[in-house]
Amino acid sequence: MALTESPGCDLVFYTHPMSRGRIVRWMLEETGADYRQVLLGYDTSMKENDYLAINPMGKVPAITHKGHVVTECAAICAYLADVFPGTGLAPALNERAAYYRWLFFAAGPLEAAVVNQTLNVSISEEQQRMVGYGHYDLVVDTLATGLSGTPYIAGDSFTAADVYVGAHVMWGMQFGSLPKRPEFEAYAALLADRPALKAAQAIDDQLAQTEE
Repeated sequence: MALTESPGCDLVFYTHPMSRGRIVRWMLEETGADYRQVLLGYDTSMKENDYLAINPMGKVPAITHKGHVVTECAAICAYLADVFPGTGLAPALNERAAYYRWLFFAAGPLEAAVVNQTLNVSISEEQQRMVGYGHYDLVVDTLATGLSGTPYIAGDSFTAADVYVGAHVMWGMQFGSLPKRPEFEAYAALLADRPALKAAQAIDDQLAQTEE
């Protein structure tokens, strides 16, 4: 386990076990890097000045690393892949087209479409030009197309994009915000065997029980 309680650790992870911080926990475990966690409460420490100085949004996750602050899950995944290049979690620079495409497709159109669908926000046909994702079914079909023909979202190798996209797919099917399409089920099954994911889930599941 990469988690450390050392106060001198230069990689600090701010999270809550029932949050999008689970995505970043998975990514941290994939890197194998030492990190220190800071657990925050939704209506308490997340809204206090000390944390608002790190993320004025008052939301988790966030990381600090050697004086730098990174928020937003997709950005954190990309950052960690870059600062720990030996992990191979980011493709070579000249091979990053699909990696960037799908990482930010999930951060933009996919998340927006799923959230609006879950909240029963109706987008009329006339409004689809104004909405970056067009409509929910289009997003789902596009993602399914991206997962057909290759085992991972950006090609034949696992990358940080799979952490972010994979979390969306697995959670979406679990909670019913994405359909259980064959492409999604095959992708989720492939990712479920990753030791880093299992380690991350074990940590957060235990912390979640403590929160209860």
